[in-house]
Amino acid sequence: MGSMLLIVGLIAVAGALATIVLALSVGAGATRGVAKSLELIEKTVNAREVTKSDLPVMERIVAPLLAKTRSLANRLSPTGTQEGLTRRLDLAGNPGTWTAERIMGGKGAGLLIGAVLGLLFGGFSLKGVLITVAAAAVGFYLPDLLLMNVGQKRQEELRRGLADALDMLTVCVEAGQGFDAALMQVAKSASGPISGEFARVLSEIQIGKTRGAAFSSLAARTTVPEAKTFVSALVQADRLGLPIGNVLREQSNQMRLVRRQRAEEKAQKVPVKILFPMLLFIFPALFIVIIGPGAIKMVDTFSHGGL
Repeated sequence: MGSMLLIVGLIAVAGALATIVLALSVGAGATRGVAKSLELIEKTVNAREVTKSDLPVMERIVAPLLAKTRSLANRLSPTGTQEGLTRRLDLAGNPGTWTAERIMGGKGAGLLIGAVLGLLFGGFSLKGVLITVAAAAVGFYLPDLLLMNVGQKRQEELRRGLADALDMLTVCVEAGQGFDAALMQVAKSASGPISGEFARVLSEIQIGKTRGAAFSSLAARTTVPEAKTFVSALVQADRLGLPIGNVLREQSNQMRLVRRQRAEEKAQKVPVKILFPMLLFIFPALFIVIIGPGAIKMVDTFSHGGL
């Protein structure tokens, strides 16, 4: 038995050495960099060979897989899914590596991974089929949930930063700056998503969009009611030729009032929110501490009285 294992080990080592030598001999004469470019000019090279040697792993392996899973997700998704994903990406701030195509590819990959995991854990039975379907559904809709969560967090951050940004914009305009210069100042000084949104509005104005159209695009990229109200008032003032400083001052006061009302609303919800934790965790502990000794003494008294 020992000699057999030794022979198998020697064969495996010899195979590994032969593989290494073959790989080195094959790759030794391959051209790289400028030489590869000159070779492409001088003769026709197979596209598969160029792809295999020059493109990174992400483009050679991951991208084709995502393309196949994206086609699967497109077949399973209703019409208009791409437009809905683009809208949610706008709400999420269009993260750098997130696109509608990649999300669709992730949905298809999540479907396949969930189905495989469901089969591994559930087996080939009725229960296993149900687990597989549930796991595949979770994997398919998980990218949507993640994107929705990112969008909601960003909109909440935009709501919190809008009032301060509007105050800064009002101060800059009333100090004598032009509206575009004040907008640039807010985009540089403010923090959070509102800074990026104002910078995008300013960029759209600079490439030729009207002020009303640029701010209307901002309203379409947000679900915050205060931002929509601000944009509506600003567009109306721009159309009617009203002084922009007065409009900003009024909107700033209104924004401060809305923020105070929202804070009061959240404060009034606190007693209702802490009711259930008190009933589940605090009251039982209090009952045990207060009534427990008396209950033990009563049981002891009645037990001795029965004797």
